[in-house]
Amino acid sequence: MFGLCYILFHSLNKIFWVKHIMFNSVSSFFIPNRARRLSRPLILTRVPAGFPSPAEDYIEGRIDLNRELIRNPLATFYVRVSGDSMEPVIHSGALIVVDRMIETRDGDIVIARVGSELCVKRLRISDNGAVWLSSENTIYKPIVITEEMDFEVWGKVSHAIHTF
Repeated sequence: MFGLCYILFHSLNKIFWVKHIMFNSVSSFFIPNRARRLSRPLILTRVPAGFPSPAEDYIEGRIDLNRELIRNPLATFYVRVSGDSMEPVIHSGALIVVDRMIETRDGDIVIARVGSELCVKRLRISDNGAVWLSSENTIYKPIVITEEMDFEVWGKVSHAIHTF
């Protein structure tokens, strides 16, 4: 889905307006509200994905999802994903947590800006310095980044929240 929109960014207690960015695999941005705690019960045992284990009534404590998911509150955004280029890792409609302060490396999933478009892709960097963005879905070809392109790694995806 492509669309023009205005995004309000909070960064280091300053407000910036970014105008007219075209979106490719990003449908919307949200700023986390750290003023409210999001405390949920945390079960002590791990739940196997294979055979069922006996139920246990022991709860270890509570977990604050804002604290668990957000390392740098002023540089973190929630982003809604659209499209299937990152399937099966990130699904269309997933909410991803993007941190602009975390350093990115080869193999990280990132929000990248290529020209005026934002996209969610896996950042690839070869030993000789070549850079490209790859999709998890093999029907999409990699985007090879050249020196002539207007390119920026906007932030690192640290978590994906899927709804089933």
